[in-house]
Amino acid sequence: MDNLDWNQLKAFLETAETGSLSAAARKLGLTQPTLSRQVAAIEQRMGVTLFERVGKAMALTPTGLDLLEHARAMGAAAQALRLAASGRSQSVGGVVSVSATYGAAAYFVAPLVRKLREKEPTIAIEVIASDAISDLLRREADIAVRHVKPDQPDLIARFVREATANFYASEDWVRVHGHPRHAEEAAHLPFVGADRSGHFLAYLHQQGLPLSEANFSCYADHSMAQWSLVRHGMGIGAMIDEIAGDTPGIVRVLEDVPPLRFPIWLVTHRELRTSRRIRVVFDALAEGLAAGR
Repeated sequence: MDNLDWNQLKAFLETAETGSLSAAARKLGLTQPTLSRQVAAIEQRMGVTLFERVGKAMALTPTGLDLLEHARAMGAAAQALRLAASGRSQSVGGVVSVSATYGAAAYFVAPLVRKLREKEPTIAIEVIASDAISDLLRREADIAVRHVKPDQPDLIARFVREATANFYASEDWVRVHGHPRHAEEAAHLPFVGADRSGHFLAYLHQQGLPLSEANFSCYADHSMAQWSLVRHGMGIGAMIDEIAGDTPGIVRVLEDVPPLRFPIWLVTHRELRTSRRIRVVFDALAEGLAAGR
């Protein structure tokens, strides 16, 4: 099995990771028939069966499972090679991608992009707004604004500051329901939920709020959609104080409940940290986020 084709190996790896030919094809920018041929070709080259079709899914065979870790190691080595080459580029110009939650992207990162553009006009910033954590090792972003410290050894992180969030409602909501200040007053009031899995409810219980599922008038797993529901009078919701303070028509409620506290981390790959344009953006974001809005 000489001269293993790297495209075929990527086809195997992405199909194994996604469990679907169509999903792997989309991720690699290929048509599904092209990807299917590449998977068939690597099976023929190796002389083994790597996948079994289960409905629309592609399930790894025992042989495929055995080879998966080796394929991952080869993929990581190739990625490290690309990162090293990228890190040696000292050109300031180019595109730097920054991922952040929807709220942080809109309220914290966007104003800093404008300032950075004024100082470094040859750098273009791609803002990736997502409440999911970007995989920096696989270059889903160059830099990430996170609320948790990464545990991968190949990532470096800088603690920026601690942010706080409190509970808010719209002025119209307060006129109808009154102005609750104590945790026990929340027991029969409507809230805007972040999920239906119970995780958000459990978090509110940790804050001393005696709530149940019956308190939620609606749900939204998108942080900005959730905040929009609060603004439109659907119930009480939690929000970062700086964002709430910049939103007209909003009143802080449940003032006697302790604020929610969470860290802000700035994260990048240690190889990319040696790239001048990445370093410029990283340092500018760290300074701006530390200062707040």
